[in-house]
Amino acid sequence: MRLLKLVPDNTNIGFVKLRWIAFSFTLVLTIASLALIGMRGLNLGVDFVGGLMIETEFQKPVSLDELRGKVNQLGVGESSLQQFGQANVVSIRLPLPESTDEGATNAVVKKVQTALSAEYPGVQFRRTDTVSGKVSGELIRTGVIAVVLSIVGIALFSWFRFEWQFGVSTAVAIVHDVIVTMGFFALTQIEFDLSIVAAVLTIVGYSINDKIVIDDRIRENLRKYRQMDMRTLVDLSVNETLPRTVMTSLTLLIALGALLIFGGDVIRGFTAAMMLGILVGTYSSIYVSSSLLISLGVTAQSFAPKAAGNAERVTKRDNEGAVP
Repeated sequence: MRLLKLVPDNTNIGFVKLRWIAFSFTLVLTIASLALIGMRGLNLGVDFVGGLMIETEFQKPVSLDELRGKVNQLGVGESSLQQFGQANVVSIRLPLPESTDEGATNAVVKKVQTALSAEYPGVQFRRTDTVSGKVSGELIRTGVIAVVLSIVGIALFSWFRFEWQFGVSTAVAIVHDVIVTMGFFALTQIEFDLSIVAAVLTIVGYSINDKIVIDDRIRENLRKYRQMDMRTLVDLSVNETLPRTVMTSLTLLIALGALLIFGGDVIRGFTAAMMLGILVGTYSSIYVSSSLLISLGVTAQSFAPKAAGNAERVTKRDNEGAVP
């Protein structure tokens, strides 16, 4: 039985010749994502903004303006509504009551549920979340610190494992992956909560795994083919690892696609972030991170053994001084 090969063994795609197009596209995509984050902002969940969130499912789609008016009439504070996955599923956000007592919060939840049950027969209340303002601030801070430290740690690892150019190229690619993922959430206004932070950290882990595989192959080929042009060598290395990259990404996308379709609304944001991150991470590994090494000045001498280099210089000097 023949093994399935998505990428033929003799594949020779010229990735490096498209690097300036890829660099330009990456820059535009990054700037556009930052602009979306700045103008539209992220639809932060209760985890980050604090407050009370009641997720409701109605028998049929309802008017958000009408529903907002009915909730605001209850005197429980200014409400913020958002359709959650389906048109008949609505997330209702409310400020926490002045009293931090659990009984006061339960009273607000009960009041809203009673009023909506009377107005919309058959409505179901799927879940209720409560986060204080202090806790939400701590979650934002720790979430940002986790992402930043993971990127810095990965860049340092690549630096010490290979050369400083590899650390820079890896950091640039991962920052691009994270920013584009966050730009997607700013564009779609999918709720950004702690599960999305977990997805971002998972994307960082996947991206570094893919990039390290390609970087390691580039280093091996740099030692093996000392006289090969750097552009040709990078293309060779990426093409040699392409079957592994494509197979890994494809299998992950199939599994995530099943979760996106059948997993329900609760993990839909996490799954969407993961799928986008894998696509963006694969692109940046192939077109950005590896080609950036050329612009950063990596050559075949970057991994040449010092002893061998000294021996070559001595041999050359002796040859120059020899009598013909």
